[in-house]
Amino acid sequence: MSDDPVAGAPTGPTGRAAGRPAGQATEDDGPAAGTATDVQSPPPGARQDLGEPGKPLERHSAFYLGFFGALGALLAYWLGTQLLAISSVLILVVVAMFLAAGLNPVVEFFVRRGLRRSYAVVAVIVVVVIALALFVLAIVPVISDQVAAITETAPRWFDELQRNRQIQELNQKYDVFDRAESYIQQGGFTSSLFGGVLGVGLAVLNTLLNAFIVVVLTLYFLSSLQATKTALYRLAPQSRRDRVTKLGDRVLGSIGGYVSGAFIVATCAGLSSLVFLFIVGLGEYAVALAFVVALLDVIPMIGATIGAVIVSAIGFATDVKIGLACVIFYLIYQQVENYVIYPRVMSKSVDIPGAVTVIAALVGAALLGVVGALLAIPTAAAILMLTREVFIRRQDAR
Repeated sequence: MSDDPVAGAPTGPTGRAAGRPAGQATEDDGPAAGTATDVQSPPPGARQDLGEPGKPLERHSAFYLGFFGALGALLAYWLGTQLLAISSVLILVVVAMFLAAGLNPVVEFFVRRGLRRSYAVVAVIVVVVIALALFVLAIVPVISDQVAAITETAPRWFDELQRNRQIQELNQKYDVFDRAESYIQQGGFTSSLFGGVLGVGLAVLNTLLNAFIVVVLTLYFLSSLQATKTALYRLAPQSRRDRVTKLGDRVLGSIGGYVSGAFIVATCAGLSSLVFLFIVGLGEYAVALAFVVALLDVIPMIGATIGAVIVSAIGFATDVKIGLACVIFYLIYQQVENYVIYPRVMSKSVDIPGAVTVIAALVGAALLGVVGALLAIPTAAAILMLTREVFIRRQDAR
């Protein structure tokens, strides 16, 4: 028998010696059952248990929709006010891009002949500036003299209109001439139109500044047109980049063709008016009136009509026979321009139905005035072309 009382003692189910008092532990055992242990704090940097997270805010809840909807509306309103604040600058940028697209075919012509693009851009800009300078130097003295002659003759035309029986009846009913004469004599017309001498000076200075900005921006757009197109085309996925590139080049080509064609059509209108005015007997006003007709003919739809009305009015004021000749000439010429000159010049650049042309010109003029009317037709042609090539082709494939 061993003297150790524990040795050989029976053990319980847990292996503890049967003779050991309950609750008594040895050094090898862990904490005794039923004894309390000290709660230790988590080590520094350990993530503490802060409870179960709640459910996320439902995106279809009234609060979520109302808050973010109002936030989006406020952001859209703020962006709209900022765009309106810089609208004049944006119009200059759009005009410069429009002119750059119109001059790009000329630059590409020189590039195909072996000239570097930077040199071709400089050459085109220099030629355009020199041509404009020579045109202004040659035409401004003549126009100023003829405008002065028209201004001096205007009172006589006014008196001749007053002697007309129908005009006299209208004047007796509505007192038109007396009101117009008193308004002009009081000087309110000039002050309200230009704000006096200071307003005239500011208007001229603002026009020169805008012209300079447009020329500089056109130069930059022309020089960086290839890099800009490449950067924009890279925004498209690789699988569609080739198609996007071809469509974009076609849109730019149509814009450039329209700009060039519009100036060609306006030049034809001005030259034909110049020849006709010399033949009909309005040679002393021919250059100024032809310039007005060419300038207004650039405006789609209504420009040619306005120019014809101005010339015909001066013709009637000079002589009734001359006025009738002007009306007949412009009626015939506008038909020739609409059905012969314009289709042949624009056939390679824009191809849109007549109704779309009218609607686009009206919408563009209502939105941005003359600039909108100029941009409306090539924009409509681009949208129509993209619709045919993308949407309609996709619909046909289904």
